[in-house]
Amino acid sequence: MSELLHGINAVESALRNDPERVKTLWLDDARDDRRLRALIELAEQVGVSVQCASKKALDRRVPDGRHQGVVADYNPPPPLAESELLARVEAATEPMLLVLDGVTDPHNLGACLRTAAAAGALAVIAPRDRAASLTPAARKAASGAADVVPFVPVANLARTLSALKSLGVWVVGTAADAPTSLYAQDLTGAHAFVLGAEGDGLRRLTREACDAVVSIPLALAMESLNVSVAAGVCLFEAVRQARFAEAFESNR
Repeated sequence: MSELLHGINAVESALRNDPERVKTLWLDDARDDRRLRALIELAEQVGVSVQCASKKALDRRVPDGRHQGVVADYNPPPPLAESELLARVEAATEPMLLVLDGVTDPHNLGACLRTAAAAGALAVIAPRDRAASLTPAARKAASGAADVVPFVPVANLARTLSALKSLGVWVVGTAADAPTSLYAQDLTGAHAFVLGAEGDGLRRLTREACDAVVSIPLALAMESLNVSVAAGVCLFEAVRQARFAEAFESNR
């Protein structure tokens, strides 16, 4: 089933990574933009039809108006199956994963995908129900990262976490009331960070499925971080610890 992909970065990523899934490209005929001209050139190189349209016509296709002058008829690939995710985890060396428990805002999901891709995470996992899915809005917010890091919706998050643990993945949840600081936790090796929705935090069963629960130290004036910011803090702390461990081993 096709969808209307929009936003320059998201459309450019689709043209580069999955051009066969892009059927038609519509561009704002009133804009003379260097990046839009580059999209036209790229679309022609991969054989995708390009059509001009008015801004009003694009606005009708994307009602929020945040299309940046480009809309594509896009046939998204199916999400990665949980069985394939587990096979990739088993084959990887010290994989790092991001798990989102109850994040419902597609823009937050997109931002988390972008952060996960930047940190080198193997995948982003989320419940299939009552959580944000990989919509065009999420793809736009991801700025191309949705084509780099797999998004895996699962039927039962606690069961998935248990499966990851059986493969040697250490599951670390985050909660404001956790007594252990993120920076005091050993984050080397295979890890999955589990972040809850802002306000509600981790669900009880999800928290109970974690091997450890840590908090991110904040100034007293702040109660919480945006979930994508918190994801970045956790993922890049794990990256820092892994690089320190590698440097230590190489200097022994």
